[in-house]
Amino acid sequence: MTIPLQVVWFKRDLRIHDHQPLLEASKRGPVLPLYVIEPRLWAEPDASKRQWDFCRECLQDLQQQLTALGQPLVIRVGEPVAVLDTLFKQGYIAKVWSHQETGNSFTYNRDRSVRRWLSQHGIPRAESPSNGVIRRLHDRNGWARSWEKRMDQERLPAPEFLPKINDLGCAELPTADDLGLGADLCPDRQRGGRKAALELLHSFFDERGQDYARNLSSPLTAFHSCSRISAHLAYGTVSMREVVQFARARHSSRAFIERLHWHCHFIQKLESEPSLEMQNAHRAYDGLRKTKPERLKAWADGRTGWPFIDACMRALRHTGWINFRMRAMLMSVASYHLWIDWRDSGEILARLFVDYEPGIHWNQCQMQSGTTGINTVRVYNPIKQGLDHDPKGIFIRFWVPELSNVPLVHLHTPWTMNANDQELARCVLGQDYPLPLIDHEEAARQARDRIWGVRQGESYRREADAIQWKHGSRRHSGSRRGKQSRLKKQAPGQLSLDLGKPQINSG
Repeated sequence: MTIPLQVVWFKRDLRIHDHQPLLEASKRGPVLPLYVIEPRLWAEPDASKRQWDFCRECLQDLQQQLTALGQPLVIRVGEPVAVLDTLFKQGYIAKVWSHQETGNSFTYNRDRSVRRWLSQHGIPRAESPSNGVIRRLHDRNGWARSWEKRMDQERLPAPEFLPKINDLGCAELPTADDLGLGADLCPDRQRGGRKAALELLHSFFDERGQDYARNLSSPLTAFHSCSRISAHLAYGTVSMREVVQFARARHSSRAFIERLHWHCHFIQKLESEPSLEMQNAHRAYDGLRKTKPERLKAWADGRTGWPFIDACMRALRHTGWINFRMRAMLMSVASYHLWIDWRDSGEILARLFVDYEPGIHWNQCQMQSGTTGINTVRVYNPIKQGLDHDPKGIFIRFWVPELSNVPLVHLHTPWTMNANDQELARCVLGQDYPLPLIDHEEAARQARDRIWGVRQGESYRREADAIQWKHGSRRHSGSRRGKQSRLKKQAPGQLSLDLGKPQINSG
């Protein structure tokens, strides 16, 4: 006789510690820990080989953890509804347990399909919060307090033992080639798995993060001084609560804990309004940009002719990571100077980020493109950013070796070299390294005029006020003017209603 099992459906929560569904299910009966590899999910335009390789390592690590408890992870390849239907017909399902997930539109629709199927078959389910995001939230009043309350809750232990279930079988973990994922060279990609996550946390709090607030903005120092825990939060090898409590126990800098708060703040926006992945938050921007494919390709390949932009893009392609400020700059330059639609540039960045988190990513794409309606518009100067964050050209020379012999006086603006300079530097512009796609100063002026032309009128303000009510931070109160006067005190990425003119030379 088949004993109905407590099915724990793992998604982006690949751990056994601080895992409420797993712990609660283990108290109700034998547990079937299930992971469904979805080929259609990995065929989505925001998925990549580098992400699957990281996820695969996380699954291998999770398999070891669960095997040590007694019951290995059960892996199936296919559609979750079809997998669950097979288990149901075999008499295996008593209840389905999982964490709530705020993913892309594919996972949103998949979860709705699974819920419908469970309801149709009378199968109970339990979904637990996985971080500080609140499902079915009406507005942001009190959200920060709720986040703090969740982060203060006691972490949950792993189950002590999971009885072995016979005759379930387990599919092999497919390779990226098996899933049809194309070539994606990322030689310095982070390693996946909980062990790697804990090593990162210890090295960050014990040594690397000592000057975090000072070093997080420059790519010269950020690769070492930032925590690099974002990919592990995205795949759930550690929980947000674990990281917050770890940080507080080690008396981490306020800047780091603030960013953990922002992590959930942005995901909450997509949870509350899934359409933000696809459409402008403020609909006045609809149809504003039309992408030129040649500009998109040059930007994606690190061939814009702006050395610091190209260095950052090449570093991202090589490692799967770049620091927050450089992400904002890359998106800003694509959106304003090159006038690329954020959905086009956003898809490219989504595939390049090993730590791709849809809720953060798509909201940041909109924020850095000026389509939220409630944020200060910052048009990053691609030359000034390089001079500020790579004044000696170390980062540029490493990632753009064509420019390695260019004198520092010309390094950030190689088009200022004459023919003799180019010959001496062994770098012929237009041949060894491209000329700039466009005049960045003129492009910034045009972008300012176009954006300012949209941000006018009472109807624009009414829609912006509605967006602020639904998604805006409640950390500061007061009038719109009061908020504007405090803009410089706010950290990058924090929401604030600001209908003033765009800032062209943002630091």
